[in-house]
Amino acid sequence: MQKSNKSIAGYHLLMILSSVDGNFAPEEGLKIQEYLAEEFPFRMNLDNELEVIATLQPEDWKDHFEFHARCFQEDSTAEERKNFISFAKSLIKADDQVSEDEHRFYVLLKNLWKIA
Repeated sequence: MQKSNKSIAGYHLLMILSSVDGNFAPEEGLKIQEYLAEEFPFRMNLDNELEVIATLQPEDWKDHFEFHARCFQEDSTAEERKNFISFAKSLIKADDQVSEDEHRFYVLLKNLWKIA
């Protein structure tokens, strides 16, 4: 897999977080749009990125997630990672339900980045 920059890696992380429970809620979509507006103030075509994510099998999600977590970490500061974790938490809570899988991936991200 080709290394992604911080913004693209964050997109992959959020898309997987919002999909691991098998339900992509409209509220989660709004949170991802919020992230995109912040990270990509100019028009960005993410069709290729979405295609990659959409073709992943559930058994591939963890490896893909870990890869993009490392990409994000390489291009970010500790403060940016802390802010992203906070945003990720708001994403998984956006539909007022946090599944076991969403929580597991959220904790995985915190552990990969060594955030308490």
